[in-house]
Amino acid sequence: MEEQITKEALERLSGIEGESRGAAFKADGDFIIKEKGEEGLIKLEKRLAELGYPIKYKKMKATDFFPSGLRGIELLVIRELFSFTKEDFAQMGIFQTKISLILKLFLKFFVSIDVLSKKVPEMWRKYYTTGDLKVTEHNTAEKYLILTLTDFALHPFHCQLLEGYFANAVKMVVGVPVVCEETKCIFKGDDHHEFMAKW
Repeated sequence: MEEQITKEALERLSGIEGESRGAAFKADGDFIIKEKGEEGLIKLEKRLAELGYPIKYKKMKATDFFPSGLRGIELLVIRELFSFTKEDFAQMGIFQTKISLILKLFLKFFVSIDVLSKKVPEMWRKYYTTGDLKVTEHNTAEKYLILTLTDFALHPFHCQLLEGYFANAVKMVVGVPVVCEETKCIFKGDDHHEFMAKW
């Protein structure tokens, strides 16, 4: 979906219910610095301010909550400024797993897919006030699991980010490379999101 930054798009995203943890925004900012340098972050902040959504990434508190729609606007601006591809957004998601203190804390104690599966809803709630994420199926013998996300529709770019995030989070548990693909999507007419991770 190549959504442009229009008044209608900004209004839709601004109207999204719920909040996202500042840690996610800060990780996005850190990823932009990693890929585009400090000047890239300055460019991003400037464009967001021009649109009426000022963010100062380095002043945000990781534990505070911010409107989820702002995250969608941020991703839309990142796409506009830096021509991010699906793979770039997936890499952003992977990067977040590597620096997430929340995820590292959880994974320190959950050393199996069985245990992780039970904790996924709780982990989601650490980042978002809306939506329900759960593992609806997992098979360690056939080496896959299916994650279902309901009541959450941010932006297709966020779906791409989640593919990378889930792939690397599962990899951190199973210890081998994981491929994650979104097999159902609200933005493609389904009534929920579904992600399949295979290793």
